[in-house]
Amino acid sequence: MKRKTALTLAASLLATTALAGAAQAEGKSLTIASWGGSYQEAQSKALFEPYEANTGNTVKQETYGGMSDVRLQVSSGQVTLDVVVSGSGSAARAGEEGLLEPLDYDIIDVSKFPEAFYSEFCVGGDVFSVVPAWNTDKFGEDGPQNWADFFDTEKFPGSRAYRGKVSGALEPAMMALGVAPADVYAELSSEEGIERALDKIRELKPNIAVFWTSGAQQAQLMKDGEVDMSTGWNGRFDNAKADGAKVSYTYNQGLLDYDCFAIPKGAPNKDLAMEFIAEISKADYQDDLPKFITYGPTNADAYDTGEISAEVAAALPSSAANMAMQLPISLEWYAEWETIAAEMYQEMLTE
Repeated sequence: MKRKTALTLAASLLATTALAGAAQAEGKSLTIASWGGSYQEAQSKALFEPYEANTGNTVKQETYGGMSDVRLQVSSGQVTLDVVVSGSGSAARAGEEGLLEPLDYDIIDVSKFPEAFYSEFCVGGDVFSVVPAWNTDKFGEDGPQNWADFFDTEKFPGSRAYRGKVSGALEPAMMALGVAPADVYAELSSEEGIERALDKIRELKPNIAVFWTSGAQQAQLMKDGEVDMSTGWNGRFDNAKADGAKVSYTYNQGLLDYDCFAIPKGAPNKDLAMEFIAEISKADYQDDLPKFITYGPTNADAYDTGEISAEVAAALPSSAANMAMQLPISLEWYAEWETIAAEMYQEMLTE
């Protein structure tokens, strides 16, 4: 009986050890929410899947509607997301609202990141640009070369698509008025300045066929030839071009912005989320992203690994030459003025 008991105990211990080993082999799991489409597909291939392969951890991917979803989870005390992908401005405001965890930069190495590409509550995952794009069947390669051209319906007749939200909508109008890029946010830092930009958009409004609200929509509009020009995100236009769209764009006076990773307040796996962001911020992850979408890395070392050719770098928004032509988005301005500007913008849209 004693021998049988001992054998049973030994078998039980072996089974427990085997289960523990299996659990360890399976690794840990965290949930990340992004925006879907070609963008999330690129993130998955360049970042999320290599992370799983390198760490043994599992990334459960979801799509979500932005910080409004985070606000709902945090306010209800039922947070299920560990990491969210966000626009830089949205993350800055959400952080101030208390919806996000401060990031630990002792864990996340941003020593090779330009200061413009990270903040207290989010760290950049990719760099993109808001650019003026045009139909090459209509304009060839000589489409609008700045925002004044985009707004000039005599020099460039045809229909336009324009951003349906205030983010990235006022700055082009201000530059079309002749304001130097370095002075744009100073000029927009009053209701009178915002109204000046809105008046410029009002002038263009008879030629705006669609106010787009998503990257997929702006790309599809150009791919289908529904409009002759559109504002939008460079990577979406490049993917549309790869699918046969007759589209080109310029980085001149583009709005340099970045998408970032943030951790909702009360995330169930906060520590793992911090380690996840640290891992995918490394150069040998970021240098793969341009293979799937033409958004630039935020880690400058990604340009030195040999994975990004000079030809590819020349097309990326965060390359030195292209950055020099663009206006970096001001998170400070959006934190202070976006709520007011969004209300005024919405009024203009419904006039």
